[in-house]
Amino acid sequence: MTARAATQIAIRGIDFTSAPSRRKPLTCVTATASGTGDGLTALDVKSLDRWSAFADPEAALAQPGPWVAGFDFPFGQARRFVENIGWPASWAGYVRHVAGMDRAAFRRALDEYRRHRDPGDREHRRAMDVATGAISPQKLHGVPVALMFFEGAPRLRAAGVTIPGLLDGDPDRICVEAYPGTLARRLIGRRSYKTEDRRKQTDTLTAARADILAGLAGDPFTSAYGLTVALPPDLAATMRDDPSGDSLDALLCAVQAAWAWRHRDRDWGAPPGFDPLEGWIADPVCGGG
Repeated sequence: MTARAATQIAIRGIDFTSAPSRRKPLTCVTATASGTGDGLTALDVKSLDRWSAFADPEAALAQPGPWVAGFDFPFGQARRFVENIGWPASWAGYVRHVAGMDRAAFRRALDEYRRHRDPGDREHRRAMDVATGAISPQKLHGVPVALMFFEGAPRLRAAGVTIPGLLDGDPDRICVEAYPGTLARRLIGRRSYKTEDRRKQTDTLTAARADILAGLAGDPFTSAYGLTVALPPDLAATMRDDPSGDSLDALLCAVQAAWAWRHRDRDWGAPPGFDPLEGWIADPVCGGG
């Protein structure tokens, strides 16, 4: 049974990092999604895992399907950047080009691109970044999403998965770009809910994470995403009490992956007319589904 035809399917949501370690692991939520007979999709969360090396997601990508995984990193770069810097004019082409670089060479390419450009024209956002409020995938500092792209996109291409609209691979192994920030904002507005510094953890941040979890059980969420979420109490407590927000972000990635599976017969929720050089983000705010 293929991913498109399956009535129940394995779902993963992965909160990504460009340098996984025991201190800052990749975080993976595993769940199943299934139709409920009333037009909704049920997401049943099973487990939470922390991966301290890239070997773990590589092994997960190699597992036979059918499954759908949502990864929290930019799968692509802005068309303006790709064209200006002279990289190959296809997603697979420029990701293959990036795979031939080491990290230092990739950094140099982005730094050199910015060096002589006017302020405000140094880091470009994709159309989907604008739609979801995400930062430029060229960003090397602060949240280094450029390095996440550098480490993540070539691994997806090498794994032979299908990325709807970008890469035709194994139809039973589907990967979509997730962005938990846009779902969190839908649930709690622009309130902060996480910090990498445990010393800065506050009751206010804990309450915000609790409100996100409560929002996943609310009618506005169910109406917008067509999903119900079943989360074991122990995992809910772990996510509420995790100051980094990584485990909660992994759950939100799983939600967006399940939303994409729900729309598998409508291009997996890809928005009409999206740019195949840039990619798209699995969330109804982008206009797909």
